[in-house]
Amino acid sequence: MSVIVETRDVAKSFSGLRAVDAVSLAVEEGSIHAIIGPNGAGKTTFFNLLSGFVAPSSGTIVFRGRDITGMAPQRIARLGIVRSFQVNSIFTHLTVLDNVKVSLESKTELPSRFWLPAGATRRLDERARELLNEVGLAGEESLLAVQLSYGRKRCLELAISLAQDPDLLLLDEPTAGMGTEDVGRIAALVKRVARGRTVVLVEHNLSVVADLCDRITVLQRGRVLVEGTYAAVRADQRVIDAYLGGSRA
Repeated sequence: MSVIVETRDVAKSFSGLRAVDAVSLAVEEGSIHAIIGPNGAGKTTFFNLLSGFVAPSSGTIVFRGRDITGMAPQRIARLGIVRSFQVNSIFTHLTVLDNVKVSLESKTELPSRFWLPAGATRRLDERARELLNEVGLAGEESLLAVQLSYGRKRCLELAISLAQDPDLLLLDEPTAGMGTEDVGRIAALVKRVARGRTVVLVEHNLSVVADLCDRITVLQRGRVLVEGTYAAVRADQRVIDAYLGGSRA
């Protein structure tokens, strides 16, 4: 497989704290790649670097052969890298359908037009409904987003991300705070939407990682501790000590 995104000795410091320290990582196109590690390992900061929300202190980030180091997040999103966040980033008092349409609008000429007739966005309805069906929200289009359960809000957030038609989807803890039933539903959904795309996810639930991911990178104190398949990573004594508390259970 070809490499879709690569970091070369990427580092980020905050007031002397080295949150990400010389991380070199290559993600293969079409794969699901997990970033795991204990709290404070630098996982979310690394995501912020990939998506442009934080500029690296040093190092290089390359997407499809193009240097995107320090590029603004909106430019990175237009190139095809779209991310979700740990906290829901939806418009709670818009309908489920309108949340997706807002995302679709951003890829059209509509945001640049000051005056618009009421029906100007009606042409986006069909695609928005297709995306809602893809994430299991068909039939809930007219609900206000605030009326959705936490797990359904995460599904909506994924539909909003998919509306950007990403080549590379970054998911920051997609199952955080969920019960067992919702975790299974979201994991199956991620597997389904990953077809034809590349997904990089930060995830604490190791059963989700084992089920979904082709490759895993373990971070510890901002550095790559080990990388490999789930079986190889789980058996590595350094991971057992640093991430699993010294137990093989």
